[in-house]
Amino acid sequence: MKRKPTGKRNIAQLGLLLTILLATASLVSAKGEKSFYSQSLHYTGEGMRYCYEDPNGFMSITGIPYKDLDCKNCHVKSCDPCHTEKTGDTYAYSNTKVKKSETCLPCHSRAGTTFSFGKERGTLDVHVAAGMTCADCHKGQDVHGDGKFYRSMREPKALKVACVTCHTVDQSIDAHTVHGGKVDCAACHVENTVACLNCHFDTFLETKSRKGTSFPMQDWLLLINYEGKVTSGTAMTLVYQDKKFVVYAPYYTHAIQSKGRECSDCHDNAAMKLIKQGKQIPMAEFKDGKMVTWKGVAPAAPDSLTWGYLNKTGDHWRPIETSTPAMIQWWWGTPLSEEQIEKLTTSY
Repeated sequence: MKRKPTGKRNIAQLGLLLTILLATASLVSAKGEKSFYSQSLHYTGEGMRYCYEDPNGFMSITGIPYKDLDCKNCHVKSCDPCHTEKTGDTYAYSNTKVKKSETCLPCHSRAGTTFSFGKERGTLDVHVAAGMTCADCHKGQDVHGDGKFYRSMREPKALKVACVTCHTVDQSIDAHTVHGGKVDCAACHVENTVACLNCHFDTFLETKSRKGTSFPMQDWLLLINYEGKVTSGTAMTLVYQDKKFVVYAPYYTHAIQSKGRECSDCHDNAAMKLIKQGKQIPMAEFKDGKMVTWKGVAPAAPDSLTWGYLNKTGDHWRPIETSTPAMIQWWWGTPLSEEQIEKLTTSY
């Protein structure tokens, strides 16, 4: 029996592969039907655009449409970036590549920053420390969507995975009962939240690079209202042409600890003592040429928080002199109420 020449067989295989890749790249069938993946947040990148172009979003300061920024370049338009592996001159579909966190982190850079901080401080996320990868929790709908269009991953039902997907709430633990279902797991089990402070948009537009345009920090955690519960939150501050901006949002930083917080970590802590004294909490200050941030838990209460805003000239940072207050955007979450603040100022 004669064998077909190897070269011809490889050419035929490559031709078939290219046909498949072209088909998946368009995500449109021969009948003109779109893949349900085309509605997913990975494909549309709608979360970032919607936040930026929201009437209270940062575009109201810059005036630059989202389509003119490079943020859109992270959108995953086909299966290839996550599922294609190359061996020599041959490409093949892979279900192994997608299970590696290294596949996710180039776009989900905040998670990478979180893991770096965690390793340095001995507070690495318990799941990562146990050898788990992103795909162990985020699968199916979380990655490929469910055929419905969502405006953000914070929109209800946009993400399927939750702590209770794997964990059962132990009702013998006091903290699980005294909060009466009003406090989310993340409020107690997220060690701290990653934040990008003082994103200097002028420099970003000039250099076309994010390097050296902001201060990544992971020293504090904000408590914020979201979907009827108090949960972990974050803030991002930005500057453009001397204009100041801050956005507050619920955020699930992957810095989970198996043991939850002590009561005193939130109730009547250093931040709440300042509030009782009628003082503000210095969340970020520029001291001796460095951005110094608050450490510990603080409430999402804008009137009680202060942020440092800086301009950059060359490699030098300097505080913005204008006294004009920062524009505030609330993204899906809402500030803590006076009643909630009062409970936090009480020791238990």
